[in-house]
Amino acid sequence: MSLPIFHMIPGAPDPVAPFSHAVEVDGWIFVTGQMPFTGTTLDSPYPQGIEAQTNQVLKNLDTVLAGCGLGLEHALSVRIYLTHFDEDYEAMNTAYASHFPLGRRPARTCIGVTGLAKGARIEIDLIARRGEVTMPSSDSV
Repeated sequence: MSLPIFHMIPGAPDPVAPFSHAVEVDGWIFVTGQMPFTGTTLDSPYPQGIEAQTNQVLKNLDTVLAGCGLGLEHALSVRIYLTHFDEDYEAMNTAYASHFPLGRRPARTCIGVTGLAKGARIEIDLIARRGEVTMPSSDSV
């Protein structure tokens, strides 16, 4: 096993606690949960509504992945945390699905929680893997 690489990505939101944006080992990239900050500072506003917050979180995750030379297409597993689960689940799914093509969606868990840092309605973390990304054939979707 190689030594881990601790990534701090320029242009990604500042961490809300003492952690790295991502940690990489042997081609696996573990991306810290991202919040819906619209800028890089912790006082950046959140967009209004769960759809906009979902899109912003995925944009922030993509920024972290891009800093590692990857993109959302490299995501293999995603965890989503929602503070208003029943109210936001359906609309979050609609926004989320627009970021991943049918037949190439990561494994996923969605969890209702009582609170998130800085009052966010959503936080998403993920695990990605380096390597060539292939799309499934039309007969496997």
